[in-house]
Amino acid sequence: MKNLSGWIQNISKGWVALAALIIFVLFTAFVLPKQASQAESGTGNDKSPDMSFIYTSDDLYQLAQAYGEAGRISYIKARFSFDLIWPVVYMIFLTTVISWLFQRVFRQGSLWQLANLVPLCGMILDYLENISTSVVMIRYPNPTAVVDILAPIFTLTKWLLVSGSFVLLLLGLIVGIWQLIGRRIRME
Repeated sequence: MKNLSGWIQNISKGWVALAALIIFVLFTAFVLPKQASQAESGTGNDKSPDMSFIYTSDDLYQLAQAYGEAGRISYIKARFSFDLIWPVVYMIFLTTVISWLFQRVFRQGSLWQLANLVPLCGMILDYLENISTSVVMIRYPNPTAVVDILAPIFTLTKWLLVSGSFVLLLLGLIVGIWQLIGRRIRME
């Protein structure tokens, strides 16, 4: 884990973090709204398991029924097109920016340096969520034991890690500002 974290830190130069930020902002502003509209149109429903924080396996089956056959196919296609790219976009943004920022605000060797792995774990859980919900959609109306129970767990954990990554980013900014103010006060 330390080797992977260190490798991410090494590639997280200022220009890389800035490029990742720009791509993230552009993707969020232009691609996400279009995808949300296409998803709602394709499934005939504005609800999606991957946009829920908490749901049950029963909720997942009810959603599969509400989507209908065409909606389930549309949902699966989105998971294996758009949803292959989006997790990479947010993961690269969060890992590089957290790495770049934490290298400046926390001492080298600090456990805080490992925080850059949190978004990577979030991305992995996002993929596990996409696979498990898609398996349930493909097999519907047949039950998919275990996978239907894991899907909501993957979703909840994904959201905790991705949201936690943004909290870590905010923490790094606050610590950085605090340190900058402290240096200016000492210089006076």
